[in-house]
Amino acid sequence: MTYECFATIVIVAEFIFGNLSNGFIVLSNFLVCVTKQKLSSMDKILLTLAISRITLIWEMYIWFNTVCDPSLFMIGKELRILYCSWILSNHFSLWLATALSMFYLLRIANYSWRIFLLLKWRLKKLIVGLLLGSLAFLLANLMKTSITLEEGFHQYGGNTTVNSLGFALFSELTLFNMTMFSVIPFSLALVSFLLLILSLWKHLQKMQLSSRGHRDPITKAHRNAMKIIVSFLLLYATYFLSLLIAWVAEKHHSKLVHIICMITGLMYPSTHSLILILGNSKLKQTSLLILRHLGYRLKGQNTPTT
Repeated sequence: MTYECFATIVIVAEFIFGNLSNGFIVLSNFLVCVTKQKLSSMDKILLTLAISRITLIWEMYIWFNTVCDPSLFMIGKELRILYCSWILSNHFSLWLATALSMFYLLRIANYSWRIFLLLKWRLKKLIVGLLLGSLAFLLANLMKTSITLEEGFHQYGGNTTVNSLGFALFSELTLFNMTMFSVIPFSLALVSFLLLILSLWKHLQKMQLSSRGHRDPITKAHRNAMKIIVSFLLLYATYFLSLLIAWVAEKHHSKLVHIICMITGLMYPSTHSLILILGNSKLKQTSLLILRHLGYRLKGQNTPTT
């Protein structure tokens, strides 16, 4: 059908764009690690976040192909591996983005609260503790998923396919996982954003008499961090809503709506990484150097020789 061809083009474009943007973050940090032998805490978060999102993009792309081409439907163990892999990549993509939001908050915001200063002094331990603590949610998620899938496989037999098991079960299971295990990290990111707004407002109140106005480095850092966090919140909310609508569409057997939801959901791991690149001075500078170098190369190739 025409809409399937158009959807395939858009999905492939998002797939390529997402791999390029996340792959650039991975490659840049890998080169820093090779040359300097050490990565900062920010770079480590960005590196692991990009890896988790590359995995998530590939899994969503595979899932899209199974929707459009029934001959690609997987059975039994392959199906379980794909879904559990999606849970892993989705989990780390969400929690690492949350850790990044808290990192921006504690590095940039200025509060005199005792608990805030305590967290600020122990930022690295806080981030490590947050990610280690999230493993408890991951374990519970995997156990719940394994039990639900096992019941479905037992009901339909050992050679259960996506088609016979039904997309409704997977959509419902996905929606349950997103609802139960995304509330805490999403709330932490939202609180980080609100505290950054309050910190910026207090800072601007102090800067009213300054000749620098709104152009001082602290104001710029606040606004840059807020752009990154709010883009994550909006894109993840869109990602969640796309899964919710896909679940409703599956109950009404609407393949078109299901595909549109996949296109919308894929924007989350693809687009936010570009915003991270533009919001990080080192990554932005490196990307501009690469683009400038490619521009010179293309210009040189197009210049006629005499």
